[in-house]
Amino acid sequence: MNKLIDILNFSTEYLTKKNISNPRLNAEKIISEVLGLDRIMLYVHFERPINNEEKEKIKSLLKEISTNNQSENFNTKKNSNILSKNNFKEKNSFIFNESIEYLKKHNIQNAKLEVELIFSHILKINRMLLSLNFNKEISKENLDKIKILLKKRAKEKIPIQYLLGYEEFYGYKFNVNKHVLIPRPETELLVEECIKLLGEVKEPKILDIGSGSGAISITLAKELPNSKVIGVDISDEALKVAEENRILNNCENLKFIKSNVFENIKYKSFDLIVSNPPYIPDYEYAELQPEVKLHEPKLALVAENNGYFFYDKISKEAINHLKNDGILAFEMGYNQSEKIKSFLERDKYKNIIIKNDYNNIPRMIFAKKGEI
Repeated sequence: MNKLIDILNFSTEYLTKKNISNPRLNAEKIISEVLGLDRIMLYVHFERPINNEEKEKIKSLLKEISTNNQSENFNTKKNSNILSKNNFKEKNSFIFNESIEYLKKHNIQNAKLEVELIFSHILKINRMLLSLNFNKEISKENLDKIKILLKKRAKEKIPIQYLLGYEEFYGYKFNVNKHVLIPRPETELLVEECIKLLGEVKEPKILDIGSGSGAISITLAKELPNSKVIGVDISDEALKVAEENRILNNCENLKFIKSNVFENIKYKSFDLIVSNPPYIPDYEYAELQPEVKLHEPKLALVAENNGYFFYDKISKEAINHLKNDGILAFEMGYNQSEKIKSFLERDKYKNIIIKNDYNNIPRMIFAKKGEI
């Protein structure tokens, strides 16, 4: 019990057992007096070490207040401005802003947004309405939950999506965990293009290879309600997440199955085969951001043959599973377009089109099966 937060919790429990009213408030006042801190600063410095001299002073004051039962009259010299219901907003705003600074110090780029997401998630408040609800007291339980998430984000570099347990994609909510990649905004562009390309097909048959969380499969199935979609993945854990998301999004025209690419696929007349496969070469993996390298599944990121293994394999085999004029669509790495185009040309696809992402980087490639 050497940290401020531990002493605070201990003091609160002690005063509670002694039947002192407002035990948390009085514990805060005692500790802030001893440490020379404003009460609101206690939650900013919750990991501050407490030395033996400070411990003894706190214990002495705890005994004094419990012996004299002067909880209602207890005042400190340095913290006489007691926070009331009317200035919870000031306290909460301070904690919020210090949380942003905490993430910034640990090199989290979108610190403000992520603090908003953490607060709104724990407090169960719409992110846009946070400031309007800061005039209410945040419970100790919720403050502790916020602290835990901030620490995991800052020190362990766990992605915010894994901490919250979900990510939004194309307007839909998807559960995510360490077994699936976090859906990226760039992939929304791939889905949008696929929807456009299938606009004239009345009942499109679609195959999604490497479904992961199911973001592509589910979005296509929802946006094209007359379609029939199959999503495949080799990972049992990923398929569990995908099935959860299928149920979450009430998607009935979709089925997930376990398959190593086309291994368990018998159907031969798909209108669209789409894939965002693993495409990072081994030599680039070590250079990835800590959030990706430490926490996202390597199986879904790295591919053999300098990142081209699945493009080569899918291009060769998809030709036997597409109808004439059926579309093959890939998401790809920033420098892979020409090599993947060469695979498609080798396998006699036609109408090959490369499209850029939001940063004007070649990110998608589309091709049609010619008549055989």
